[in-house]
Amino acid sequence: MANLNARARKENTYDAIVVGSGITGGYAAKELTEKGLKTLVLERGPMVRHIEDYPTAQTPPWEAKYPRGKLPPAEMKAHYPVQGRTGYAVTEYSKHFFVKDDENPYTEDKPFDWIRGHHVGGRSLTWGRQTYRHSDLDFEANAKQGVGVDWPIRYADLAPWYDKVERFIGVSGQTEGLPQLPDGQFQPPMEMNCVEKDFKKATEARFPERKITIGRCAHLTAPTEEQLALGRGKCQNRNLCVRGCPFGAYFSSNAATLVAAERTGNLKIRPGSIVTSLILDPKKKRATGVRVMDEATGQETEFYAEVIFLCASALSTAWIMLNSTSAQFPNGFGNGSDQLGRNVMDHHLGVGAQAEVPGYLDMYYSGRRPNGIYIPRFRNLGDKATARTDYMRGFGYQGGAARQSWDRALTGGGLGADRKAALSQPGPWVVRLGGFGEILPYADNRVTLNKAKLDKYGLPTLTFNVSIRENEKAMRKDMAAAAAEMLEASGFKKIMAGDTGYSPGLGIHEMGTARMGRDPKTSVLNAHNQVHECKNVYVTDGAAMTSAACVNPSLTYMALTARACAHAVEAKARGEL
Repeated sequence: MANLNARARKENTYDAIVVGSGITGGYAAKELTEKGLKTLVLERGPMVRHIEDYPTAQTPPWEAKYPRGKLPPAEMKAHYPVQGRTGYAVTEYSKHFFVKDDENPYTEDKPFDWIRGHHVGGRSLTWGRQTYRHSDLDFEANAKQGVGVDWPIRYADLAPWYDKVERFIGVSGQTEGLPQLPDGQFQPPMEMNCVEKDFKKATEARFPERKITIGRCAHLTAPTEEQLALGRGKCQNRNLCVRGCPFGAYFSSNAATLVAAERTGNLKIRPGSIVTSLILDPKKKRATGVRVMDEATGQETEFYAEVIFLCASALSTAWIMLNSTSAQFPNGFGNGSDQLGRNVMDHHLGVGAQAEVPGYLDMYYSGRRPNGIYIPRFRNLGDKATARTDYMRGFGYQGGAARQSWDRALTGGGLGADRKAALSQPGPWVVRLGGFGEILPYADNRVTLNKAKLDKYGLPTLTFNVSIRENEKAMRKDMAAAAAEMLEASGFKKIMAGDTGYSPGLGIHEMGTARMGRDPKTSVLNAHNQVHECKNVYVTDGAAMTSAACVNPSLTYMALTARACAHAVEAKARGEL
């Protein structure tokens, strides 16, 4: 029996284990395998293979079971009550990439919109693909303003890793020379349409501090040889990205990082594997592996490695660590600081403005550009001209201009030939601006483990107690007002500014539950994303974030992951792990 146990342990032992296969898990797999480490990737959901497992990628609208693919209210209410209330489009085209809310329960002391995808590739298949760097304005803000804790790194520490990630994933964008939004390694930018160009001209003339640029997005516009060799191609401007891209034109784990990792011969992906806890060696103060529950059978298996990367998402990683208790860590793995599960952040949105654009009726555009315009932060940039006294930090806008199409008939009246003829022509131009604002890290914005409410696997669930505060509420008023004044300065009509409401989680940018910091007493991770109290465990997903900035965070997650992988391989070679 001893020989059988020894053989089983050997078969289940790898150089590295990566938990999760999304944005960061896929990148960790690529980096570790390319550096020669035999790596096991554990994903709790099913396998999704690039191209062959995108069942609706080429489905025409006339083959949809329901009008516009919209699921019936009864199905939404039964299976997607959280996602249904958010307004996000879980449709028959995309529902296989989103969890059913009724099968994945959680408790809300305050409303929290948790939108998840349990499958190989995770939310890298459904993300918004907006790709921006954090700046020193972001990395220094906590220290300068006495908020939360100081980041243990600065922009200079991450800049070369931003370069590396951008070159690999492919980011299209325009250089602008803005210190609050550092430029990167860009492929050619997508083009603004005629209304956006005139909006840019008018706004920048009236408000010189407000720069309007095309969105920086992870879509290939001029694929490199490396990207082509992975089987990726140029963006086709279909804007059906949420279904999975058979061209590999937008970055996903499935089309890029996992492909690169698999080609090394060092990768093993194990889907249907729910990581329930970390295994600790109390004498060595090191993790020896992870416990895994088989999703189908419920059977528990242990896997072992010298290096472990937690990349399950900010909330799922927090769940794993909170559920990993021991004599050394009675309140959760590496939680001597009591910061695990705290400081939950997101980006608050649902506020902005829109307007109708007179004229331009002889102008249109080609394709369905999967991108829009971006207005970088222009408040509180460190000078008197941009300073606000009613709130700290800032916000940016994402949006764009487009002509109304035939589906405006769904909200209009009329019948017959005249109505049909009218809808055969495009409608008026409309411009929309939506703000993305920074949320500060509040220690009492937290998730806790709920052992009284179990999921269908008999595992504890999470309880959320997260809300925005006065700083964010004051910012939201400015977000609406500033959007309206830009539209007005451009001569647009029927301007509507307002706040449709926001619950944390709605931005799908969960961050902060195991933050980086300089002091083990006030943070969970060090400057290399290692758990302070267990150096062979790295956390590089959104849990690691010390502050949120106001830009989409996925690029920063990947840069932190690449940097941490390099550190882990070197530390392992030195025998430090």
